[in-house]
Amino acid sequence: MSADQAINILVTITLIQLMVAIGLGVTFVDIARVARNSGLVALAALANYVLVPAATVGLLWLFHSPPLVAAGFLVAAVCPGAPYGPPFTAMAKGNVPISIGLMVMLAGSSAIVAPLLLHVLLPVTSGEALPSVDVSRMVGTLLLTQLIPLGIGLTIRHCRQQLADRLRKPANRLSVALNVAVFGLIVGVDFHLLASTKATALEGMLLLVIAAVVAGWLLGGRGRDKRKAMAFSTGARNVSVSLVIVTASFPGTPAVTAVLAYALLQTALLALLAAVWGRWAR
Repeated sequence: MSADQAINILVTITLIQLMVAIGLGVTFVDIARVARNSGLVALAALANYVLVPAATVGLLWLFHSPPLVAAGFLVAAVCPGAPYGPPFTAMAKGNVPISIGLMVMLAGSSAIVAPLLLHVLLPVTSGEALPSVDVSRMVGTLLLTQLIPLGIGLTIRHCRQQLADRLRKPANRLSVALNVAVFGLIVGVDFHLLASTKATALEGMLLLVIAAVVAGWLLGGRGRDKRKAMAFSTGARNVSVSLVIVTASFPGTPAVTAVLAYALLQTALLALLAAVWGRWAR
């Protein structure tokens, strides 16, 4: 088994386990409460599926990114619903229930929307240098690795709450361990690519994180707590889903390195922002 195949298998297992763990900690009531707020849902869709991808395309053009690097950043841009949006929202003293509802809805919808956006936008940013995206195959993969495991976790929480409570903590610990293993394996295999990241690429990633957070804040509606929830729900892109896509479609290429580099930078920046916001709120 090659290193690329091992990475693809590990990131797939990690995503499946992560989505089950998310479902164990969320109730259908949490999701329904946010879903009934159609205005908030529409604004979240606008921020995550229109503004952030549009900003990404603009930055990729501005920095003249190589095709595979552009592909990696674009994959990250179209995959919202990161599981650490709610913890960052809590650190910042934002509205955690809204953040949880948005996370689940965005993570679920991205299984359908992300492949469609990539089919449209990849030729715009990478030209004919990359093979066309197999939308149906990608949707099928994300449904199996993302939406169905999430549904399993939600169902366990709904039908057997005590069992979900017992499983939740070890499931979260396993998620952390698997994510560390994924990052460690990719860094070990692609360290030479990661170490060669240029300063201009870091500038572009910084601008993209800022643009995503600002888009979420501006569309968050009234109330600082809601704005914070939307800011972190939009700013935190779903690394696990992004890695599943790039390791399957562009294994062993700078696309994988771009997703990993962006994940590290966005996590550090959002954690710092959440800590500052939380201290400011106190």
